[in-house]
Amino acid sequence: MVTRLLPPLAATALLALAACNSQSSPEVVDSNPDPLAANLANAAPVELPPAIKADKTMRCKDGSLVYVTFFEGDKQAVVRTAKDGSPTLLKSDEAGKPLTAEGGWSMTGNTTEVTLNQPGKAALTCHA
Repeated sequence: MVTRLLPPLAATALLALAACNSQSSPEVVDSNPDPLAANLANAAPVELPPAIKADKTMRCKDGSLVYVTFFEGDKQAVVRTAKDGSPTLLKSDEAGKPLTAEGGWSMTGNTTEVTLNQPGKAALTCHA
């Protein structure tokens, strides 16, 4: 007799549980609002730094090596005159124009050949 009452009791329990959540959509409660949400909504768009285009070791006509990291957009490059030397960031406002940095640095060229001017030294022509 107990086994005959079990299915109707289980069905009644399930109907009671289903009636507890009769809302058609969930209620979203924001108990911790973002204090910077308004500032972020009004902020200017952020420009990501360019991706690395190529990282080249170049042999110069005087036998020295330079290490150049070229970036997408052709508006900046990082030059090192020694493998672990300090990097010099060269930039240009327009692609195709010479890349320059403070102190007299400038570079023209592409990922296969560059002409590098360093402060106090003669211009170097270097090939990848």
